[in-house]
Amino acid sequence: MKTDKLFYRIFLNQPSLLAELIPGLPVDCEFDYTAPVIKEQEFRLDGVLTPLSKDTKFPLVFLEAQMQADPDFYSRYFAEIYLYLKQYKSNRPWRGLLILKSRKHYLGSENPYQFQLDSQVHRLYLQDLLKESSLSPNLALLQLIVLPKAKTPQAAQDLLKKVKTESEFRQQLDLIEAILVNKFPQLSLEEILEMLDLKTADITQTRFYQDVFQEGEQKGEVSLILRLLTRRFGEIQLPIKQQIQGLSISQLELLGESLLDFTELQDLMNWLENNT
Repeated sequence: MKTDKLFYRIFLNQPSLLAELIPGLPVDCEFDYTAPVIKEQEFRLDGVLTPLSKDTKFPLVFLEAQMQADPDFYSRYFAEIYLYLKQYKSNRPWRGLLILKSRKHYLGSENPYQFQLDSQVHRLYLQDLLKESSLSPNLALLQLIVLPKAKTPQAAQDLLKKVKTESEFRQQLDLIEAILVNKFPQLSLEEILEMLDLKTADITQTRFYQDVFQEGEQKGEVSLILRLLTRRFGEIQLPIKQQIQGLSISQLELLGESLLDFTELQDLMNWLENNT
């Protein structure tokens, strides 16, 4: 604290010192010296890419996607990065990768972060991809997100036609499905398959389909078990419902068999305690 006060006095009385220490500042530029309290908030990063190599020259990459205007975006993004570095004591350099929809979206003032934005952060504007005709398969995949809906089916089909192996086809189809389901939420998976002109393809082998199918199966199991429990014990309290909703399919199947032997609600409570 004594050191803080020392620098407060130095810079308050010698403002020209800043111009000597930071290139580009005019000598007559005046500053107000304060020591504000920063209240730490809980932030959640979209993604941190950590190199598998132990060589510390390879950087952490802080990935964030932003599809609409947000005047707090830049301030929140850089706050997240530096709080992460503080908490996890990383000794690697870092780079930023921002996937943004449009240059027209206001994301807050860039001035406080201009150096980092110019030197450490790469910004990819998806709508800029609409102007390009010769894109790599990876960028063409991202282009699907912002393509006009009328052009999307043909573009997706063209992407699938370029893959050379079965494993590449499955991987590409999985990603394209995920994009199209997000873009056309009103369509079923079968309709998306028809959009891709793949009526004979076995989409049940793609990871995306399996995730969706498993989620639907899990919801069906939960609904059935809750109906059986309600019929036997009356209305089930919300905390118990939430516990049951958090069970995996295998746990739900086991509970479905066990509940046949339950004689009172406490039997269910005991089962949940022993199996979750």
